[in-house]
Amino acid sequence: MKKFALLAATTAIFMTFCTIAGISAVNADNGEQNYTKEDIVYLQDFLLARETPDLSDKDYDLNNDGRWDVFDLCLMKREFLGSSDLPEDTGKTLVAYYSATGTTERIADYIAEEMNADIFVITPEEEYTSADLNWTNQDSRVVAEHNDPERHTELVTTDVPDWESYDNVFIGYPIWWQEAAWVVDDFVKNNDFTGKNVIPFCTSSSSPLGESGVKLAEMAGTGNWLEGMRFRSSSSADDVAEWLEEIGF
Repeated sequence: MKKFALLAATTAIFMTFCTIAGISAVNADNGEQNYTKEDIVYLQDFLLARETPDLSDKDYDLNNDGRWDVFDLCLMKREFLGSSDLPEDTGKTLVAYYSATGTTERIADYIAEEMNADIFVITPEEEYTSADLNWTNQDSRVVAEHNDPERHTELVTTDVPDWESYDNVFIGYPIWWQEAAWVVDDFVKNNDFTGKNVIPFCTSSSSPLGESGVKLAEMAGTGNWLEGMRFRSSSSADDVAEWLEEIGF
């Protein structure tokens, strides 16, 4: 496992439990559908309000509730990942992450170990101190940044060596105020995820993954963003391995 630790100065996506207003299903009984990667992309783009081809003849209502929503996408991905069409070789994998206190780093290391993946550390030019991260102090750096709609965290670099060689990119981050820590924003904006599976994961003691993965997908504008996961500080290597197996890795 290579570790591109850039420390010069010192991420269900679709687990949201709210549905998006959808359209009536073409066929209430989806039977033995064989969904493709293109179907996943089409439904994902539809849910993100992106431009799609004509989907009027598509049956994406997998849970038969009369509309297309995030639950259908999760079921479709699960069906696709469990199909015999999924290649045994899932390709080269990168785990990119920002860790404020070490928790996200530990989960990232578990993923990298399980996937035999490379690691890229998303590193701010100005590291966050314990005082900076004290969200209970209204004068702290994170509180000031959270309250600033124009906030921007400069990174040491967003350039990943041999970026084009990766088929799968896991992006990890802590949850700050129910969203992905904004330290990862430039990494997501500055890289082209076209042709890559992107899997967000986050760490939080109580806040869920929420819409953090969806917002990052919108920010990126490219990539096949898959179902993400939230891990507690107590999550183990076995928890990570079980999750990876569930999503087909």
